[in-house]
Amino acid sequence: MTKRSSLNRRRFVQSSGAAAAVLSSGVWSETSAKESTSANNKLKILCVGTANRAAADIDGVKGEDIVGLCDIDKNYLDRAAAQFKGAKLYSDYREMIDKEAGNADAIVIGNADHNHAPASLRAINAGLHCYCEKPLTHTVTEARIITEAARAKGVATQLGTQIHAGDNYRRVSEIVKAGILGDVTDVHVWVGKGWGGGERPEGGEQPPASLDWDLWLGPAPERPYVAGRYHPAQWRRWWDFGQGTLGDMACHYMDLPFWALDLKHPTTISAEGPEVHPETCPLGLKVEYQFAKRGDLAPVKLTWYDGNMTPREVAGERVPGSGVMFVGTEGKMFANYGSYKLFPKEKFAGFQPPEQTIPKSIGHHAEWIKACKDGSPTTCNFDYSGALTETVLLGNVAYRTGKELQWDAAALKATNCPEADKYLSKEYRKGWEVS
Repeated sequence: MTKRSSLNRRRFVQSSGAAAAVLSSGVWSETSAKESTSANNKLKILCVGTANRAAADIDGVKGEDIVGLCDIDKNYLDRAAAQFKGAKLYSDYREMIDKEAGNADAIVIGNADHNHAPASLRAINAGLHCYCEKPLTHTVTEARIITEAARAKGVATQLGTQIHAGDNYRRVSEIVKAGILGDVTDVHVWVGKGWGGGERPEGGEQPPASLDWDLWLGPAPERPYVAGRYHPAQWRRWWDFGQGTLGDMACHYMDLPFWALDLKHPTTISAEGPEVHPETCPLGLKVEYQFAKRGDLAPVKLTWYDGNMTPREVAGERVPGSGVMFVGTEGKMFANYGSYKLFPKEKFAGFQPPEQTIPKSIGHHAEWIKACKDGSPTTCNFDYSGALTETVLLGNVAYRTGKELQWDAAALKATNCPEADKYLSKEYRKGWEVS
């Protein structure tokens, strides 16, 4: 980045506060974005994870220069290496970041949840712009640490909530912000998926030769490999690696009310579900979050449901298996990824949506790439998505304690529940710490 482009970025930040407020409720750093190391003005990008969701993220940035690939599964790594022949190959993302950060601009992190924070923090501290899959972290405390580190370093960030770039989320947010529904006092969010259940396997077996099991575990406590129970997909069921359906899906679906209603931190959180299992997440969960008044916006209760606690009727309306329902003093609105519907139908017959105020997205990955190059804002930067992740994960903290949490966001503490502390953070194996 030239001195001229750095100056232009500072002028952009100073002169476009209103536009940034529309795009995100985040706090912006005046620190210039890292200068590109590439002579052709393409970003040099490191990628952590190469298969499944990570493969889709790589596809989103493949127009840039992919200079480093990391995967704990050699079969996955070899497949990606065949596409990006000049990339350096690693099985340990710590080694890749340490060796390649000086030759790279940015990193894309798409591995399992328990490894998000160690990879993100190491990369951010090395000055790399960071794109990380949802949820941003595995614990509430990690989310705060990553958010503050990214702000201090002034790097461009984006959470992998790709639906945020869709037109429907923008139109729904405009309707809510325009006051069409009146004061929104209740929001219901549900996903009919159930990542949970099961008992820890007894014994273990030799992992396949292609898999580095110790590196897959990363910061998590040691346990034997068992085929089909953890890698590559089932890890979301286990507290040591994931956060169940809430951790998997809530950053996508709760993103909509967060955006539309300018939500940030709840004041109380309570949850109900089956008896807490020490190893695996619940197959169904209901969480209630209370948010205080925000400026002229009324206090709101947000209720999350998943798995076998997913409702078939919400606010008097029959609903499909997943979605969001806004309940306001002047009407209700159901929304999912691609559409919305207003109730009562008679009142909103012939409804004309308000003027579009949120610009069409250039693409979720493209938005982040542009931010890395010129300092323009992203809509899911870590100031915004860090608070979203904290809120999402607090649902499981409340569930595991069995208490309604009185939440002090500034202190990152449940003031009435000391036992929550052990679920807000975790212990790490040596060499994988996040602090």
